[in-house]
Amino acid sequence: MTTVQRMARWVGAAICALAATSGVWAQGTQPPIRIGSTLALTGALASTSLVHKVVGEIYVEQLNKRGGLLGRQVEWIVKDDQSKPDLARTLYEQLITVDKVDLLMGPYATGAILSAMGVAQRYNKVLVHHTFGIPSLAKYEMQFPAWSLGPDPANTVPTTVFNALAASPKPPKTIAVVTSKFPSVHFMSLGAREVAKKRGLTEVLFLEWDFGNLDYGPIAARIKDAKPDFIWVGAIGLEGNQLLEAMSKIDYTPQEHFYMYPAPGPMSKSPLAKNALSMTLFEEHPPFTSAPGAAEFIALYHGRAAKAGIPDTSVEVQAATSYTAWQILEAGVRGANSLDDKAIAAWIKKNGVDTIQGHLRFDGPNNYGDDLMRVKQVQNGRWVTVYPKEYAAPGATLQVQ
Repeated sequence: MTTVQRMARWVGAAICALAATSGVWAQGTQPPIRIGSTLALTGALASTSLVHKVVGEIYVEQLNKRGGLLGRQVEWIVKDDQSKPDLARTLYEQLITVDKVDLLMGPYATGAILSAMGVAQRYNKVLVHHTFGIPSLAKYEMQFPAWSLGPDPANTVPTTVFNALAASPKPPKTIAVVTSKFPSVHFMSLGAREVAKKRGLTEVLFLEWDFGNLDYGPIAARIKDAKPDFIWVGAIGLEGNQLLEAMSKIDYTPQEHFYMYPAPGPMSKSPLAKNALSMTLFEEHPPFTSAPGAAEFIALYHGRAAKAGIPDTSVEVQAATSYTAWQILEAGVRGANSLDDKAIAAWIKKNGVDTIQGHLRFDGPNNYGDDLMRVKQVQNGRWVTVYPKEYAAPGATLQVQ
Protein backbone atom coordinates (compact mmCIF):
# COMPACT_ATOMS: atom_id res chain seq x y z
CA MET A 1 0.00 0.00 0.00
CA THR A 2 1.40 3.35 -1.02
CA THR A 3 1.78 6.28 1.32
CA VAL A 4 -1.03 8.07 -0.52
CA GLN A 5 -3.35 5.08 -0.10
CA ARG A 6 -2.54 4.81 3.60
CA MET A 7 -3.24 8.52 4.03
CA ALA A 8 -6.56 8.23 2.18
CA ARG A 9 -7.61 5.28 4.38
CA TRP A 10 -6.69 7.21 7.57
CA VAL A 11 -8.65 10.28 6.44
CA GLY A 12 -11.65 8.11 5.57
CA ALA A 13 -11.58 6.45 8.98
CA ALA A 14 -11.31 9.80 10.68
CA ILE A 15 -14.30 11.13 8.75
CA CYS A 16 -16.37 8.08 9.69
CA ALA A 17 -15.40 8.45 13.33
CA LEU A 18 -16.31 12.13 13.27
CA ALA A 19 -19.65 11.36 11.63
CA ALA A 20 -20.38 8.70 14.24
CA THR A 21 -19.50 11.11 17.05
CA SER A 22 -21.69 13.83 15.55
CA GLY A 23 -24.52 11.36 15.30
CA VAL A 24 -24.23 10.46 18.97
CA TRP A 25 -24.18 14.13 20.03
CA ALA A 26 -27.25 14.73 17.90
CA GLN A 27 -29.00 11.90 19.73
CA GLY A 28 -28.75 13.70 23.08
CA THR A 29 -25.34 12.94 24.59
CA GLN A 30 -24.16 16.50 24.41
CA PRO A 31 -22.43 17.84 27.52
CA PRO A 32 -24.93 18.61 30.28
CA ILE A 33 -26.17 22.10 31.05
CA ARG A 34 -24.43 22.98 34.28
CA ILE A 35 -26.28 24.98 36.95
CA GLY A 36 -24.17 26.29 39.81
CA SER A 37 -25.10 27.40 43.30
CA THR A 38 -24.10 27.35 46.94
CA LEU A 39 -26.05 26.33 50.02
CA ALA A 40 -25.30 26.60 53.73
CA LEU A 41 -24.65 22.88 54.10
CA THR A 42 -22.78 23.57 57.35
CA GLY A 43 -22.99 26.37 59.88
CA ALA A 44 -25.91 28.09 61.59
CA LEU A 45 -28.27 27.84 58.59
CA ALA A 46 -27.60 24.22 57.67
CA SER A 47 -30.87 22.83 59.05
CA THR A 48 -32.93 24.85 56.56
CA SER A 49 -30.45 24.59 53.70
CA LEU A 50 -30.79 20.83 53.80
CA VAL A 51 -34.40 21.28 52.72
CA HIS A 52 -33.24 23.29 49.69
CA LYS A 53 -30.62 20.68 48.81
CA VAL A 54 -33.19 17.88 48.81
CA VAL A 55 -35.59 19.95 46.69
CA GLY A 56 -32.91 20.84 44.15
CA GLU A 57 -31.94 17.19 43.75
CA ILE A 58 -35.57 16.20 43.23
CA TYR A 59 -36.16 18.94 40.67
CA VAL A 60 -33.05 18.20 38.59
CA GLU A 61 -33.95 14.52 38.58
CA GLN A 62 -37.49 15.29 37.41
CA LEU A 63 -36.16 17.69 34.80
CA ASN A 64 -33.79 15.11 33.35
CA LYS A 65 -36.54 12.49 33.20
CA ARG A 66 -38.51 14.98 31.08
CA GLY A 67 -35.57 15.28 28.69
CA GLY A 68 -33.59 18.02 30.37
CA LEU A 69 -33.35 21.50 28.88
CA LEU A 70 -32.85 22.33 25.21
CA GLY A 71 -32.28 18.64 24.46
CA ARG A 72 -29.49 18.32 27.06
CA GLN A 73 -29.35 16.79 30.51
CA VAL A 74 -28.87 19.07 33.51
CA GLU A 75 -26.15 18.85 36.14
CA TRP A 76 -26.39 20.76 39.43
CA ILE A 77 -23.12 21.83 41.02
CA VAL A 78 -23.69 22.89 44.64
CA LYS A 79 -20.95 24.09 46.99
CA ASP A 80 -21.01 24.65 50.74
CA ASP A 81 -20.90 28.34 51.68
CA GLN A 82 -20.84 27.39 55.39
CA SER A 83 -23.55 30.00 56.18
CA LYS A 84 -21.00 32.74 55.36
CA PRO A 85 -21.99 35.43 52.82
CA ASP A 86 -18.33 36.29 52.08
CA LEU A 87 -17.59 32.68 51.21
CA ALA A 88 -20.72 32.53 49.04
CA ARG A 89 -19.35 35.46 47.06
CA THR A 90 -16.04 33.66 46.45
CA LEU A 91 -17.74 30.41 45.49
CA TYR A 92 -20.06 32.07 42.96
CA GLU A 93 -16.98 33.64 41.37
CA GLN A 94 -15.48 30.16 41.12
CA LEU A 95 -18.65 28.69 39.66
CA ILE A 96 -18.59 31.23 36.84
CA THR A 97 -14.87 31.58 36.14
CA VAL A 98 -13.46 28.14 37.02
CA ASP A 99 -16.36 25.71 36.79
CA LYS A 100 -17.78 27.55 33.76
CA VAL A 101 -21.41 26.88 34.71
CA ASP A 102 -24.08 27.80 32.20
CA LEU A 103 -26.66 29.08 34.69
CA LEU A 104 -26.91 30.10 38.33
CA MET A 105 -29.35 29.26 41.11
CA GLY A 106 -29.39 31.39 44.25
CA PRO A 107 -28.22 30.24 47.71
CA TYR A 108 -30.23 30.15 50.94
CA ALA A 109 -30.75 33.29 53.09
CA THR A 110 -30.58 37.00 52.41
CA GLY A 111 -26.90 37.63 53.17
CA ALA A 112 -25.63 34.91 50.85
CA ILE A 113 -28.13 35.86 48.13
CA LEU A 114 -26.99 39.48 48.22
CA SER A 115 -23.40 38.29 47.78
CA ALA A 116 -24.38 36.03 44.88
CA MET A 117 -26.38 38.87 43.32
CA GLY A 118 -23.31 41.09 43.20
CA VAL A 119 -21.34 38.38 41.40
CA ALA A 120 -24.20 37.67 38.98
CA GLN A 121 -24.38 41.37 38.14
CA ARG A 122 -20.63 41.54 37.49
CA TYR A 123 -20.89 38.74 34.93
CA ASN A 124 -24.36 39.59 33.57
CA LYS A 125 -25.87 36.30 34.73
CA VAL A 126 -29.51 35.63 35.61
CA LEU A 127 -29.98 34.87 39.30
CA VAL A 128 -33.19 33.20 40.45
CA HIS A 129 -33.33 33.04 44.25
CA HIS A 130 -35.76 31.66 46.81
CA THR A 131 -35.39 33.37 50.20
CA PHE A 132 -34.36 37.02 49.83
CA GLY A 133 -36.04 39.14 52.50
CA ILE A 134 -35.13 42.78 51.72
CA PRO A 135 -36.55 43.63 48.27
CA SER A 136 -35.27 47.24 48.32
CA LEU A 137 -31.69 45.88 48.10
CA ALA A 138 -32.41 43.76 45.02
CA LYS A 139 -31.34 46.39 42.49
CA TYR A 140 -29.97 44.05 39.82
CA GLU A 141 -32.31 43.88 36.82
CA MET A 142 -31.67 40.17 36.08
CA GLN A 143 -32.51 38.79 39.54
CA PHE A 144 -35.88 37.11 40.14
CA PRO A 145 -37.39 36.22 43.53
CA ALA A 146 -39.40 33.12 44.38
CA TRP A 147 -39.97 34.46 47.92
CA SER A 148 -43.23 36.25 47.10
CA LEU A 149 -43.42 38.87 49.82
CA GLY A 150 -43.95 41.92 47.62
CA PRO A 151 -41.86 45.09 47.35
CA ASP A 152 -42.75 46.48 50.82
CA PRO A 153 -42.75 43.49 53.20
CA ALA A 154 -41.76 45.49 56.29
CA ASN A 155 -45.25 46.95 56.09
CA THR A 156 -47.38 44.32 54.33
CA VAL A 157 -46.12 41.18 56.11
CA PRO A 158 -46.59 42.49 59.69
CA THR A 159 -49.96 43.89 58.64
CA THR A 160 -51.05 40.38 57.63
CA VAL A 161 -49.85 39.00 60.97
CA PHE A 162 -51.69 41.63 63.00
CA ASN A 163 -54.83 41.17 60.89
CA ALA A 164 -54.73 37.49 61.83
CA LEU A 165 -54.25 38.30 65.52
CA ALA A 166 -57.12 40.81 65.45
CA ALA A 167 -59.40 37.98 64.34
CA SER A 168 -58.17 35.61 67.07
CA PRO A 169 -60.22 34.66 70.14
CA LYS A 170 -58.01 36.87 72.31
CA PRO A 171 -56.45 39.80 70.38
CA PRO A 172 -53.22 41.00 72.04
CA LYS A 173 -52.86 44.46 73.55
CA THR A 174 -49.14 44.37 74.39
CA ILE A 175 -46.17 43.21 72.32
CA ALA A 176 -42.52 42.31 72.81
CA VAL A 177 -40.29 42.52 69.74
CA VAL A 178 -37.10 40.49 70.11
CA THR A 179 -34.88 39.95 67.10
CA SER A 180 -31.66 38.62 65.70
CA LYS A 181 -29.54 41.14 63.82
CA PHE A 182 -29.55 38.83 60.80
CA PRO A 183 -30.32 41.35 58.01
CA SER A 184 -33.73 40.21 56.74
CA VAL A 185 -35.28 39.28 60.08
CA HIS A 186 -34.02 42.49 61.68
CA PHE A 187 -35.46 44.50 58.80
CA MET A 188 -38.84 42.79 59.12
CA SER A 189 -38.86 43.14 62.90
CA LEU A 190 -38.29 46.89 62.72
CA GLY A 191 -41.22 47.05 60.34
CA ALA A 192 -43.33 45.05 62.79
CA ARG A 193 -42.60 47.61 65.53
CA GLU A 194 -43.96 50.40 63.35
CA VAL A 195 -47.05 48.47 62.26
CA ALA A 196 -47.79 47.42 65.86
CA LYS A 197 -47.56 51.03 66.97
CA LYS A 198 -50.01 52.10 64.28
CA ARG A 199 -52.36 49.29 65.31
CA GLY A 200 -52.41 50.55 68.90
CA LEU A 201 -50.40 47.75 70.54
CA THR A 202 -48.25 48.77 73.50
CA GLU A 203 -44.61 47.74 73.14
CA VAL A 204 -43.36 46.41 76.48
CA LEU A 205 -39.96 45.17 75.25
CA PHE A 206 -37.59 45.63 72.32
CA LEU A 207 -34.41 43.55 72.37
CA GLU A 208 -31.76 42.56 69.78
CA TRP A 209 -29.05 39.90 69.68
CA ASP A 210 -26.16 39.12 67.33
CA PHE A 211 -26.71 36.35 64.80
CA GLY A 212 -24.85 33.31 66.07
CA ASN A 213 -25.72 34.00 69.70
CA LEU A 214 -25.85 30.85 71.84
CA ASP A 215 -27.08 32.20 75.18
CA TYR A 216 -30.81 32.89 75.16
CA GLY A 217 -31.29 32.73 78.93
CA PRO A 218 -31.09 36.51 79.53
CA ILE A 219 -33.43 37.15 76.57
CA ALA A 220 -35.98 34.69 77.93
CA ALA A 221 -35.82 36.33 81.38
CA ARG A 222 -36.43 39.78 79.91
CA ILE A 223 -39.46 38.48 78.00
CA LYS A 224 -40.90 36.80 81.10
CA ASP A 225 -40.51 40.00 83.12
CA ALA A 226 -42.20 42.09 80.39
CA LYS A 227 -45.31 39.82 80.38
CA PRO A 228 -46.34 40.53 76.75
CA ASP A 229 -49.59 39.28 75.26
CA PHE A 230 -47.73 38.62 72.02
CA ILE A 231 -44.05 38.04 71.16
CA TRP A 232 -42.69 38.86 67.71
CA VAL A 233 -39.48 36.85 67.38
CA GLY A 234 -37.18 37.89 64.55
CA ALA A 235 -35.45 34.52 64.34
CA ILE A 236 -33.91 32.47 61.57
CA GLY A 237 -32.94 28.81 61.55
CA LEU A 238 -32.68 27.28 65.02
CA GLU A 239 -32.72 30.61 66.89
CA GLY A 240 -36.44 30.25 67.59
CA ASN A 241 -36.00 26.76 69.04
CA GLN A 242 -33.12 27.95 71.21
CA LEU A 243 -35.25 30.78 72.59
CA LEU A 244 -38.15 28.42 73.29
CA GLU A 245 -35.83 26.09 75.20
CA ALA A 246 -34.51 29.03 77.26
CA MET A 247 -38.06 30.15 78.12
CA SER A 248 -38.99 26.60 79.13
CA LYS A 249 -36.09 26.45 81.58
CA ILE A 250 -37.54 29.38 83.52
CA ASP A 251 -41.08 27.96 83.39
CA TYR A 252 -42.39 30.55 80.98
CA THR A 253 -44.87 29.73 78.20
CA PRO A 254 -45.69 32.53 75.74
CA GLN A 255 -49.37 33.30 75.19
CA GLU A 256 -49.02 34.07 71.47
CA HIS A 257 -45.70 33.90 69.66
CA PHE A 258 -44.49 34.47 66.09
CA TYR A 259 -41.18 33.41 64.46
CA MET A 260 -39.96 35.03 61.26
CA TYR A 261 -37.95 32.32 59.44
CA PRO A 262 -37.71 29.22 61.68
CA ALA A 263 -36.10 25.97 60.66
CA PRO A 264 -39.41 24.35 59.67
CA GLY A 265 -38.99 20.79 60.90
CA PRO A 266 -37.30 21.48 64.24
CA MET A 267 -39.95 24.10 65.04
CA SER A 268 -43.03 22.07 64.10
CA LYS A 269 -41.81 18.97 65.91
CA SER A 270 -40.83 20.71 69.14
CA PRO A 271 -43.40 20.27 71.94
CA LEU A 272 -42.41 23.75 73.11
CA ALA A 273 -43.61 25.29 69.83
CA LYS A 274 -47.31 24.63 70.37
CA ASN A 275 -49.35 27.32 68.58
CA ALA A 276 -46.22 29.08 67.27
CA LEU A 277 -46.96 31.32 64.28
CA SER A 278 -44.95 32.05 61.15
CA MET A 279 -45.41 33.12 57.53
CA THR A 280 -46.02 30.86 54.56
CA LEU A 281 -46.60 30.70 50.82
CA PHE A 282 -47.43 26.98 50.66
CA GLU A 283 -48.31 24.22 53.10
CA GLU A 284 -49.20 20.60 52.54
CA HIS A 285 -52.97 20.92 52.58
CA PRO A 286 -55.73 22.29 50.32
CA PRO A 287 -55.98 24.63 48.51
CA PHE A 288 -52.19 24.60 47.95
CA THR A 289 -51.97 20.91 47.16
CA SER A 290 -54.28 21.27 44.16
CA ALA A 291 -51.60 23.23 42.24
CA PRO A 292 -50.38 21.46 39.07
CA GLY A 293 -47.38 19.27 39.86
CA ALA A 294 -47.74 19.64 43.63
CA ALA A 295 -48.88 16.06 44.29
CA GLU A 296 -45.92 14.50 42.46
CA PHE A 297 -43.45 16.79 44.23
CA ILE A 298 -44.97 16.11 47.65
CA ALA A 299 -44.80 12.34 47.16
CA LEU A 300 -41.14 12.51 46.13
CA TYR A 301 -40.21 14.91 48.91
CA HIS A 302 -41.64 12.72 51.67
CA GLY A 303 -39.25 9.88 50.87
CA ARG A 304 -36.19 12.03 50.20
CA ALA A 305 -36.69 14.20 53.27
CA ALA A 306 -37.02 11.14 55.50
CA LYS A 307 -33.84 9.64 54.02
CA ALA A 308 -32.01 12.95 54.60
CA GLY A 309 -33.08 13.00 58.25
CA ILE A 310 -35.28 16.10 57.99
CA PRO A 311 -37.54 16.11 61.09
CA ASP A 312 -40.70 17.23 59.30
CA THR A 313 -41.07 15.53 55.92
CA SER A 314 -44.11 17.53 54.81
CA VAL A 315 -43.74 20.16 52.10
CA GLU A 316 -43.93 23.60 53.70
CA VAL A 317 -42.89 27.10 52.68
CA GLN A 318 -39.12 26.52 52.41
CA ALA A 319 -39.44 23.39 50.27
CA ALA A 320 -42.17 24.88 48.10
CA THR A 321 -40.34 28.15 47.51
CA SER A 322 -37.18 26.30 46.57
CA TYR A 323 -39.20 24.25 44.06
CA THR A 324 -40.71 27.49 42.75
CA ALA A 325 -37.25 28.94 42.09
CA TRP A 326 -36.36 25.95 39.91
CA GLN A 327 -39.69 26.32 38.08
CA ILE A 328 -38.84 29.95 37.31
CA LEU A 329 -35.42 29.08 35.93
CA GLU A 330 -36.75 26.22 33.81
CA ALA A 331 -39.56 28.38 32.41
CA GLY A 332 -37.11 31.14 31.52
CA VAL A 333 -34.81 28.80 29.58
CA ARG A 334 -37.70 27.12 27.76
CA GLY A 335 -39.42 30.42 27.04
CA ALA A 336 -36.28 31.99 25.64
CA ASN A 337 -35.26 28.69 24.00
CA SER A 338 -31.75 29.69 24.88
CA LEU A 339 -29.06 29.76 27.58
CA ASP A 340 -28.46 33.44 26.90
CA ASP A 341 -28.95 35.17 30.24
CA LYS A 342 -30.35 38.38 28.81
CA ALA A 343 -32.90 36.48 26.73
CA ILE A 344 -33.93 34.40 29.74
CA ALA A 345 -34.32 37.49 31.94
CA ALA A 346 -36.35 39.32 29.30
CA TRP A 347 -38.74 36.38 28.91
CA ILE A 348 -39.30 35.96 32.67
CA LYS A 349 -39.91 39.65 33.21
CA LYS A 350 -42.36 39.91 30.31
CA ASN A 351 -44.33 36.70 30.88
CA GLY A 352 -44.17 35.78 34.54
CA VAL A 353 -44.20 32.10 35.50
CA ASP A 354 -46.82 29.54 36.57
CA THR A 355 -45.58 27.82 39.73
CA ILE A 356 -46.93 25.74 42.60
CA GLN A 357 -47.49 29.08 44.36
CA GLY A 358 -49.65 30.21 41.45
CA HIS A 359 -48.78 32.67 38.68
CA LEU A 360 -45.92 34.94 39.72
CA ARG A 361 -45.26 38.27 38.07
CA PHE A 362 -41.96 40.15 38.06
CA ASP A 363 -42.98 43.57 36.75
CA GLY A 364 -43.04 45.44 40.07
CA PRO A 365 -40.29 47.35 41.90
CA ASN A 366 -37.00 45.41 41.76
CA ASN A 367 -38.84 42.60 39.93
CA TYR A 368 -41.12 41.88 42.89
CA GLY A 369 -44.80 41.19 42.34
CA ASP A 370 -47.53 40.63 44.91
CA ASP A 371 -47.19 39.91 48.62
CA LEU A 372 -48.59 36.35 48.82
CA MET A 373 -47.61 35.71 52.44
CA ARG A 374 -50.13 34.03 54.74
CA VAL A 375 -50.03 33.09 58.42
CA LYS A 376 -49.42 29.51 59.56
CA GLN A 377 -49.37 27.89 63.00
CA VAL A 378 -47.97 24.76 64.62
CA GLN A 379 -50.95 22.58 65.51
CA ASN A 380 -50.60 18.94 66.55
CA GLY A 381 -47.00 18.80 65.41
CA ARG A 382 -47.49 20.19 61.91
CA TRP A 383 -47.71 23.54 60.17
CA VAL A 384 -51.19 24.55 59.00
CA THR A 385 -52.26 27.81 57.41
CA VAL A 386 -54.77 29.70 59.58
CA TYR A 387 -55.10 33.09 57.85
CA PRO A 388 -56.64 34.30 55.63
CA LYS A 389 -59.64 31.99 55.82
CA GLU A 390 -59.66 31.06 52.13
CA TYR A 391 -56.16 29.55 52.47
CA ALA A 392 -56.65 27.90 55.86
CA ALA A 393 -56.29 24.15 56.23
CA PRO A 394 -59.66 22.39 56.39
CA GLY A 395 -61.12 23.07 59.84
CA ALA A 396 -58.08 25.07 61.05
CA THR A 397 -58.45 28.34 62.98
CA LEU A 398 -55.91 30.37 64.93
CA GLN A 399 -55.36 28.90 68.40
CA VAL A 400 -54.04 30.63 71.55
CA GLN A 401 -52.56 29.20 74.76
